[in-house]
Amino acid sequence: MRWAWPFSALRGDDQHQERDSSPTCGAGPDFLCIGAHKAGTTWLYQQLDSHPDFWMPPVKELHYFDQLSRVQRAGRLRRRDQRDFRFLERLNSLSAEPGIDLEKYGRLFEPKASLLSGDISPNYSTLSDEVIRQVIGYFPNLRVIFLARDPVERVWSHLSMEVHYRQIEPFDPTNIDEVDRNLSRRGLLLRSYPSAVVARWKRYVHPDLFRVYFFDDLQRNPTELRRSILGFLGGDPGKPGSGLTADYNRWTGMEKLPLTDKVRSHLAQFFKKELKTCAARLGGPARQWPARYGFS
Repeated sequence: MRWAWPFSALRGDDQHQERDSSPTCGAGPDFLCIGAHKAGTTWLYQQLDSHPDFWMPPVKELHYFDQLSRVQRAGRLRRRDQRDFRFLERLNSLSAEPGIDLEKYGRLFEPKASLLSGDISPNYSTLSDEVIRQVIGYFPNLRVIFLARDPVERVWSHLSMEVHYRQIEPFDPTNIDEVDRNLSRRGLLLRSYPSAVVARWKRYVHPDLFRVYFFDDLQRNPTELRRSILGFLGGDPGKPGSGLTADYNRWTGMEKLPLTDKVRSHLAQFFKKELKTCAARLGGPARQWPARYGFS
């Protein structure tokens, strides 16, 4: 999607004046999680929503900066108390406006009071440089998290999800031509290059305020990953969540498309350069990604 929407909270020379006098001071989100899709963002929302140091919006993905919150939401919204109702009313009102208003977006988070809060919207991984620059310029202390996943595994999980929820037409997952047809969709490709996503956001976010975490660690040691993320966001890792453990639920209730060795090898070749780039630039578990497919 090309961005032609106006930033009504930021107008030329008035930008700094409006930021200084903005009623979002002390409000606004404390952090963004910008993705990736199928890399643990739902787990993260559940962990933060259950933690006593956080007040999370009653809907996981706001989609404000990519779709102005105009998203059909299949899941049930949380309506726990008046804060939730207040948030949803403001979100609906904001969604009716034609352009982005960063001041009003910041006010959405006023119900958090003294707690921490943020926006977990994986589609933000696809935002343009201009949008990122505007958002970070208005919220300069915003912490940003990206959950990275092996591109081959991530794209297959994403395709499986889209078929499961009838977002795309079913296709023969053993037919490489049909796989390529779905893989070549721009929307899917934009989400499939974590090294590019990280590089784009790092141009505008201070290094101390940006962290990359890995789906590999969620599978291996979710308790430690939870501790690390909570510490980065300013929460107390020692406090337990309300009725929720850190365990990653490997059973999602969604059957993945069968992945043959031939198609897996084809996807690995498709993402060969990206796998190696991630190993070099992201480090951590990404260093092992190329070796999974026989690349040195």
